Amino acid sequence: MILAPVAALGRSTLSGLAALGRIGLFCIATLAALVRPPFYIREFGHALWTIGYNSLPVVGLTAFFTGGALALQIYEGGSRFNAGQVVPSIVAIGMTRELGPVLGALMVAARVASSIAAEIGTMKVTEQIDALVTLSTDPMRYLTVPRVLAATLCLPVLVAMGDSIGIFGGYVVGTGRLDLNAAAYLENTVEYLEPWDVTSGLIKGAVFGFIVAVVGCYFGMNSGRGAQGVGRATKSAVVTASVLILAANYLLTELFFSA
Repeated sequence: MILAPVAALGRSTLSGLAALGRIGLFCIATLAALVRPPFYIREFGHALWTIGYNSLPVVGLTAFFTGGALALQIYEGGSRFNAGQVVPSIVAIGMTRELGPVLGALMVAARVASSIAAEIGTMKVTEQIDALVTLSTDPMRYLTVPRVLAATLCLPVLVAMGDSIGIFGGYVVGTGRLDLNAAAYLENTVEYLEPWDVTSGLIKGAVFGFIVAVVGCYFGMNSGRGAQGVGRATKSAVVTASVLILAANYLLTELFFSA
């Protein structure tokens, strides 16, 4: 009885590590399939539309309100030390380095990872994947590769647009609500924002896009039978993608800015 909680924790830990190992092997298989023909251009174009363009509204709204809220919080905190003028620079740096890539990726994970897992899981339940194999079509190349490639390419674009919209949200709140000078706001934003701040966020976006698509495809391919299996796969895809995004964000931040 005393060791039962420890045993349960050990089983959960081993199960989680085994799942991470399987996802890692799936990533390797996906990377190997990326460089081998055939390439399904039509599926890739459809994935670009559904993952990239259709995700723009939710990413844009999230970034706008995040930039506005960040400006309010920084002004309130900075005014205690007579440092309210740092609002433009911190909003720009915070959006490009952290909030833009992370929040954008989390919103895309909630929308895209769940959609991919549900779609591929339903195809597995209805034996459409078996039909692809019967027709000598590799499911990895037909289903996974186009989605992974599209997400990896689309996320940096979404992050760049989200950064711009978030900085604009901070500008609107700063000039309209906090009575900051518009010209000074823009000048401080440009002066303190460095190219590496933007570039690091775009690199993070590419990594996060790869994670979102790979996790969604993995859980879709390995979903259980029936509606409950598809539901569990969808839930697991969103949770796992979100946790991996936050973990990868810390590792990349440590790599980029540890010095």
